Amino acid sequence: MDSESDLNPDTDDLPLCANTNHILVKHYVLDLTVCFERKVISGSIVLFLDPCSGSTEKDVREKTCSESSSASMDPEVESREGSVKKHDDMEKLSRSWELSNDGDFTLVLDCCDLAVSKVEEVDVSHVSDIGSEKAGVSSLTQNATLVQNILSMPSTRWRQQHQMFSLCSRAPGVQGDSSLRFHTNRWSLQVRKRHVSSSQDFPRVLRVFYETRPEGGSVRWTRDQDDRACVYTAGSPINNRALFPCQEPPVAMSTWQAIVRAPSDCVVLMSGEEAVKPTEDSDCLIWNYYVTMPMPASTFALAVGHWRQVTDENSPTLEKESGNRLHCGTGENFGAETSALSTLGNSTRGEVKVSTLQPGRGHQTSRSPPLSSHPSLEEKTSHCSAVVDDSIPCSHGDYPCRVAESSVRSQQVIPHRVFAPDSLLHKAQIGILSLLPKCLEAAFEVLGVHPFSRLDVLVVPAGFSSLGMASPHIVFLSQSVLNAGGSGSGEKAVALCGSRLCHEIAHSWFGLVIGARDWTEEWISEGFATYLEDVIWARAQQLSFEDAAEQSSLKALLRWRRLSDELQNSQEELQILRPNMERTGQVSDSGSSTVKHALNPDKSFMQVHYLKGYFLLRFLASQVGEQQFINFFRLFVQRYHGQLILSQDFLHMLLITFPDIERRGLTLSAIYADWLDRPGIPEWLYERSAVWSQTRLVEEVKAEVVKWILPSHRHQGKGRKRKQSEPKVKHKEVTSDQLVLLLEFLLEEARLSAAKMRALAQTYALQNQDAEVADRRRGFASKHGRVRLQEC
Repeated sequence: MDSESDLNPDTDDLPLCANTNHILVKHYVLDLTVCFERKVISGSIVLFLDPCSGSTEKDVREKTCSESSSASMDPEVESREGSVKKHDDMEKLSRSWELSNDGDFTLVLDCCDLAVSKVEEVDVSHVSDIGSEKAGVSSLTQNATLVQNILSMPSTRWRQQHQMFSLCSRAPGVQGDSSLRFHTNRWSLQVRKRHVSSSQDFPRVLRVFYETRPEGGSVRWTRDQDDRACVYTAGSPINNRALFPCQEPPVAMSTWQAIVRAPSDCVVLMSGEEAVKPTEDSDCLIWNYYVTMPMPASTFALAVGHWRQVTDENSPTLEKESGNRLHCGTGENFGAETSALSTLGNSTRGEVKVSTLQPGRGHQTSRSPPLSSHPSLEEKTSHCSAVVDDSIPCSHGDYPCRVAESSVRSQQVIPHRVFAPDSLLHKAQIGILSLLPKCLEAAFEVLGVHPFSRLDVLVVPAGFSSLGMASPHIVFLSQSVLNAGGSGSGEKAVALCGSRLCHEIAHSWFGLVIGARDWTEEWISEGFATYLEDVIWARAQQLSFEDAAEQSSLKALLRWRRLSDELQNSQEELQILRPNMERTGQVSDSGSSTVKHALNPDKSFMQVHYLKGYFLLRFLASQVGEQQFINFFRLFVQRYHGQLILSQDFLHMLLITFPDIERRGLTLSAIYADWLDRPGIPEWLYERSAVWSQTRLVEEVKAEVVKWILPSHRHQGKGRKRKQSEPKVKHKEVTSDQLVLLLEFLLEEARLSAAKMRALAQTYALQNQDAEVADRRRGFASKHGRVRLQEC
């Protein structure tokens, strides 16, 4: 893309400022302390950097978004209206920073709402005796050599690699003045070292001291349902840049490990494996997590609060002693240190003597020789020597890959835990813990090996902006998916919770282990998860083929009605699944870009990427056959796991796998034109919606509607004497989705009597239903204001 010199950060486009084409963060080590009194998370983050191979000796400092938006003030300063002096001082500081460039290379990190106090270069040579063996060699060269050796360690030695990262993160700053020049503006942190003009000569390890701000957009400081303090990451729209300085573009795939200090009565949940059980330190507990699969920084999640673990008992309680907690990690202590690690300073081939470590789940060290790629697919560079099956090798970078491990190919249900506040423990037991194994097993049957070795599910506080959010190893669920009454049985009591669990579990494959290379292509994550939630949930319920098809058609009709209404009341530019069209995936020379409409407030209320993406997949399934299409999903996962994709990667493989559909006229350009690059609704969807409207489950709802409206209509004539009581009608029990459709149909009626609405609420126990029903119930209250909300 062109230079970002005209970027206006006050518009609805979100800047991704990091210069990822010049240098990449390969690993983060976070050391954080949570302070509920001040509502801040403070500490440091250590970044292990790797200059990109294409970088020249003198990287040109083009006008990236970090520089062009330098006139944009920090939100905290902006909020102080009338503070002209502050505004002028910030502008002077920005100009001074630009004028002091002197040709030095600038590391640009995505950063927002963080108070950075210091950036220093870390002298990692202190973790070994490399200095004595390399007399006369500069500290910079020693550091670069050691870091490169750590980064190049094979996945069979990932434990030793993480130990090295941990040791290096605690090394002191470079002797003398280790502080580096840095500057922050609204969207970025920029770092320079004097007289360093290229990324190749830039320090390989940096330590940033900072703290978050209470108003930071990446974290939510709130109180749980028991009125106890908690904090969790918000996810979108700016993801994690207000939690730690990072490289947000998806191409910046990295691993991380974290130490988090929190009050001793709190639990810390995070993306990653739990390395060791939490240890006590004064009035705090210290928690350790790590990941071995490189992923975008935007997938990182953190939650700290007074939650309890749900158990299988009738009265769930948390096993309070940390030693008795259900432990799903590998149980290894990555704090173990040894002087033998110094051998890395000379060669990665040197064996490192460490304490005996037991292999973690799914991380085996033996791998088969690579096989050739599937003959019908384009050749791609393969750095992974493991083979998924007899024909498709891993094509991602080298990391301990569960998908390739034969030892976990039969692990249908991975270890899992559920956490909730005290007041919701029983609901979480009924609505989540009892369903989770079934959903995990069904997902395994549909998509294959679970990409992550364990899963935590947390019921987040009220006010959570969506029904759920998936991150590696952890899922946030809204309390809205739980049955409101806390009692009841059958399909209606768990339908929304079960389908939502399946949606978030599906994100492990589509959204996490396979991600979109361009954030504007949200449909790759959300459309796929929406489509797969129906498939997985039907499998979890063990529905017959006919029942699953009927349930799927009913769901499709509900989504069609939602999408149709949404597209009639939204801007056309927000209806496009691929808003950058042919420029999707393009970035500037430095790697910076913008996310179109990411900050548009109207977009946060839309589900077009969920719904239109879901219908595109239904359309494609209709062209190849539903079972064949589901089988193709599994094939696609095997081919692209661990990678970032664009729409054409999926569509191109589909057309190659099913050549008949292209011969029938369904081309890549036709799919772009009808589904991805235009607003509105494709013709196929209009045609199919008519079919969905005539299925058995929908016809049953229509029959129930007649029962509710005809008695009212019968007595609406003027002068006609109303009977003292309405005739009793026997209503058919409906499923949860049928109830939602029934309420939507009744909302379209001109008027229902107050008595009829009270009867409706009593018949279907509307007060005790889930969020989908509650949403329609509020619609009744809005339309028929004379009837109190609690009555209907």
